[in-house]
Amino acid sequence: MELHELDRQRRTVSTRRGDVSILDVGRGPAALLVHGVGTNALLWRNLLPAVAAERRCIALDLPRHGRTPAPADGDVSLGGLADVVAACCEALDLGAVDLVANDTGGAVAQIFAARNPQRIRTMTLTNCETHDNVPPPAFQATVDLARAGQLAPGAPALLADLAVARETIFASGYEHPEALNLDVVRAFLEPVLGTPEAARGFEQLLAGLAPDDLLAVEPALARLTVPTLVVWGTADPFFEVRWAYWLRDTIPGVTEVVELEGAKLFFPDERASELAGLVLGHWAAAADRTVAPSR
Repeated sequence: MELHELDRQRRTVSTRRGDVSILDVGRGPAALLVHGVGTNALLWRNLLPAVAAERRCIALDLPRHGRTPAPADGDVSLGGLADVVAACCEALDLGAVDLVANDTGGAVAQIFAARNPQRIRTMTLTNCETHDNVPPPAFQATVDLARAGQLAPGAPALLADLAVARETIFASGYEHPEALNLDVVRAFLEPVLGTPEAARGFEQLLAGLAPDDLLAVEPALARLTVPTLVVWGTADPFFEVRWAYWLRDTIPGVTEVVELEGAKLFFPDERASELAGLVLGHWAAAADRTVAPSR
């Protein structure tokens, strides 16, 4: 879906944690899509049209990303971000949702689901932080720069040449970064690096990445029985395939692990058609399991 078309589906929701910008596309039961650090709701731009006939898709911009400002209390920890997701669901009166998440959004989704299992109809997790893998080793150098206050000063140079930024920032997350439209690169980067204030806020968010909130919900994850699909790109330098099976062995609701050969972190954008087929099948299977006892 083109960026200008998505802009027509964008609106701002007032929540108890502050304003949240969302894309609201499609009709039917609600699906909630959660991105990770450095991207925003536009990560799902290619998935949305493939599933919107079956679901009302709410793709939110997490705080300090896209068009969502920092929450009033400034809490952008993983637990704080999960609470923003919960507040957005409350404000929209969504009821139970089909949760789909990627990257750090997957950690946020795990915390949200563990704290609010009654709000989850199904869950789909793609490559993401799990257990104590926060931040992942391949991302540690970037987090260290943020903690030293050395990330924000380099932001203007990155934004001055988007083609270079695409190759230096997104090559590790896309199989074919050269195919990523520079308008999308700009739409990802400008909200987090476009002004000194935004860049410092993004530094703060990265500097605070820690596993504490994720570890705290593991007992609840071990009781989570909502149908959960795990889809994992095998060529991701940040999140090894073994973490997909850690999720399978930890969350009793996991129904299947699907490996996408050669896929990298941002495959929900790059290989959206494959993910769409898997997600639609997962939703249909979960619905069948729900109605089966009454047949």
